Order: sequence, then structure tokens, then C-alpha cells
Amino acid sequence: MIRRLFAEYIATALLLVAVVGSGIMAERLSGGSVAVALLANTFATVAALYILIESFGPVSGAHMNPAVSLVMALRGVLPKAALPGYVAAQLAGAASGAWLAHAMFAMPILQWSANSRSGPGQWLAEVVATAGLLLVILRAPPGRVAAMVAAWIGGAYWFTASTSFANPAAAFGRMFTDSFSGIAPSDVPAFVAAQIVGAGCGYGLHRALGGDGPSIESNTVSSAKENLA
Repeated sequence: MIRRLFAEYIATALLLVAVVGSGIMAERLSGGSVAVALLANTFATVAALYILIESFGPVSGAHMNPAVSLVMALRGVLPKAALPGYVAAQLAGAASGAWLAHAMFAMPILQWSANSRSGPGQWLAEVVATAGLLLVILRAPPGRVAAMVAAWIGGAYWFTASTSFANPAAAFGRMFTDSFSGIAPSDVPAFVAAQIVGAGCGYGLHRALGGDGPSIESNTVSSAKENLA
């Protein structure tokens, strides 16, 4: 179990390094263009997410997301006793990733975001983004979950008002960076609540569409089931 928790910690940290680090680089190089910065941030996140799922999926399932781990525990794919450890590892990894990104760019390591992200539109966007993410994970054909998850998140960066956090750990980690990708700490609880609601909606839609779908036992995100049992 220690190896699997360590894998979740490292994978989530590297995901936040990609999100925060690319946001910092994009902000510095975009000449003030928010659209260009968001495009660069999107490309880096999509690439990193695909690679991390492929690399860490066989070890821990590569959830990197407490909402995903919660649904997997409810479905029996992840033992419920393992859920608190997974969530703790993901949260610790998210904070560590933000701090590592700051260190690479010679920024103050410890900081709080002043980037306000609030309002009904943003909360609804997080419900939609997270529901879609769970649907993709649960219903992706065998061997294609990494590409489809990365594609969903990349697309949702642009068609949601919130730029698709879809991940309580990401929201937690991003409150520690006062950069392009940050979120003010006071706005995090509403984002997390919306993400949990979205995860429940995604799981409910999945069940309404045919239960466990065609590929859950072979999906990368749940490929660690045998090891976790």
C-alpha cells in the first residue's frame, strides 16, 4: 500500500507541476495575452495528464483526484479503507507540486493565490467538468482512458467558465500559487463541493447508461484493482 500511496503522491505532484509551471511560463511569455497563456497551459496539462495516467496507472490507478478515488471506492474498485490514504497523498502531492513549480521559476515557495474564481457559472462549470470526467473514466474503451481523459480536460479548459479544475486536489494545490493558474483559498470550498456533486452526477449517469459500462475492469484508472484487493 505504501508504494501505491507514494505513486499517487508523485503523480499528483507532477500534475500540479505541469499545471502551475506551465501557467507561470505562459504568463511570462504570452505578452499579456490571456488566450495565449491559457492555450499554452492547456497543451502542457493535456500532455502531462496523458503521460502520468499511462505511467502510474499500473501502480495505483493514477487517480490523482479525490473525486475519482471516492467513486472508485463506492464501486468497490478501490477498497474503502484505502480511500483516506489516497486522498491524503493526493492533497500532499498537489501542494508539493505547486511549491516545486515555484522553486523552478525562482519564485517565493510559500504564497497564497489572490485569483478570484467564484459565482454560479463557475460552480456549474465544475459540476459539468467533473461529471464528464467521471463518465469518460468509467466508459472509455479498454486502453484508451488516458487519451480520452486528457482530451476531455483539454477541451473543458475552453468550454467551461472555470477552465475545468474537475479535481479537489488540483483546487487545493492551486490555492498555494499566486500565478496564472491559482485560485483564492476562499473560493476553494465551493469548487470542491461542486466537484463532488459533479462526480456523483457522472456516476449516476454512468449507471443510467448501463451500469459499469463496457470496460471498467480494464480501464487504466482502475487497473490497480487486483493489487489493491
